[in-house]
Amino acid sequence: MTTLDITFVRLSECTLAAGAHLAVARAEASTIHYCLRGAGFILLDHETPIRLTPHTLVIVPPGRAMTIAATERPTAPRNVGKHGESAFAPGSSHRHTVGDGEPTLVLACGSFRANYGPALDLFASLATPIVETFDVRDQLDQVMAYAMAELAAQDVGGGPMSAALLKLVLLALLRRCLVSTKAWVERFSILSDPPIARAFAEIASRPSLPHTVQSLSHAVGLSRSAFMARFSAAFGESPMSLLRRVRMRHAADLLAANALSIDQVALNAGYQSRSSFARTFRRYYGSDPSEYRSRAQRAPASSAAPAEDAIEESDAA
Repeated sequence: MTTLDITFVRLSECTLAAGAHLAVARAEASTIHYCLRGAGFILLDHETPIRLTPHTLVIVPPGRAMTIAATERPTAPRNVGKHGESAFAPGSSHRHTVGDGEPTLVLACGSFRANYGPALDLFASLATPIVETFDVRDQLDQVMAYAMAELAAQDVGGGPMSAALLKLVLLALLRRCLVSTKAWVERFSILSDPPIARAFAEIASRPSLPHTVQSLSHAVGLSRSAFMARFSAAFGESPMSLLRRVRMRHAADLLAANALSIDQVALNAGYQSRSSFARTFRRYYGSDPSEYRSRAQRAPASSAAPAEDAIEESDAA
């Protein structure tokens, strides 16, 4: 899992008194919620209420508003579903308290992004929440507490340290793919198919090489037909389509860094021809590489990322 990368993480400790409700705002990234103590519910529209008990881990897809309830039954106040400006954004503060009296529900709540290689956001395309219950022997409560403490301290290296700690939590979750019968594990079928995972790692780590279906299938010891079938089943696209996507994402990062010439970026993205590189890049990003570089220098890094629907359309072209 050396290709698993936590690109950012923000965490808060949320404490709720008995009967309290916390409206949680929609987030552009996936959100994570780990029950440290107590009991309650996570309520999302069109979903079965999620029961929270100690060591319950919940990952909610991006763009989903929710309510956390410190109640014995999964009920929410009528006005809490509006999730307006007063809704809490996980990770926006180190500690967030709701209600009066002793807390009956304590959670670590945050937002994060986890990439498998440079192109695949593991959790961005989730359709439904992931819910898994661990136990005290897994020690995930301690790991989450350490990660929150690192972020709160704001010491040098606190960000990378908290990302490394969250990676441990996600690795514990992804190991469940090998034993869990829940539907969410299908999203991570690549992780239980070592040859396909190795092929992706080869693409992600060395996108400039002249990869082909034949070279990749030979490298992982599969026939061409078996490799194509298993790769497409794991990723929902062909190896060459994903290779182009990885190369373009890599090229975009290099252009934004503004350290190499356009010709050098093209070579690093596996293109001998600058015109061929520029033509493919334009399909993915809607602009020439030089225009993209200029725009990236003026805008935050997050605004330079391509829309997924644009990527899918260009792959289909």
